[in-house]
Amino acid sequence: MRDPAEKFFTPAERLQIETRIAEAEKRTSGEIVVQVVSSSYHYPLAAMLGSSLLAILFGIVVALVANNESMWFFLAMFSMLFIVLHELFKRLHFLRRYFVTASDMQEEVEEAAIHSFYRRNINNTVDHTGILIYISLFERKVRVVADQGINAKVAKEVWQEIVAIIVGGIRGKEHCKAIASAVDRCADILSTHFPLKQGDRNELPNEVIIGRVK
Repeated sequence: MRDPAEKFFTPAERLQIETRIAEAEKRTSGEIVVQVVSSSYHYPLAAMLGSSLLAILFGIVVALVANNESMWFFLAMFSMLFIVLHELFKRLHFLRRYFVTASDMQEEVEEAAIHSFYRRNINNTVDHTGILIYISLFERKVRVVADQGINAKVAKEVWQEIVAIIVGGIRGKEHCKAIASAVDRCADILSTHFPLKQGDRNELPNEVIIGRVK
């Protein structure tokens, strides 16, 4: 099954955002990185819980329809149903959402975004002015991670505007336009504190990152 993150943009949309990043970075010494992932975690407990509960429910229904009160019959039905349902839960991400708490999703997105920030060496720019816009589709959450040079001058609450722009755009099915606008707004914020310097070079690739960092 194709990764949902790979279908999130058309090639033209991806190029549009990458071009917008390049243009935005002409106004600031900051570096802007956009990453889209299908999910920040695979939530195995949710798959186990969901398939177990549904297997019990369907097992009871089958036993009642078959008019068979044998515990062994129920266990046989439960085992077969669990195997099938568990495979279904592993393949269909949206089913797992019903068995994952909002706090768990928030925690996993936070952890994955920070992990990606460091694994992608966004923290290694000369003046520590890298910023990651991390979009996790399964959790429907956006996280902005800024390096210490930015955090020293820009309050973390400011990035909630970027989150709101992207979330609103995704809900309105205008995700490409919204992300491009968010990139522009990031450049507006960064250019105030980190204007383009003479001799500035592009320290990080402008390509949109698709998929999680291993």
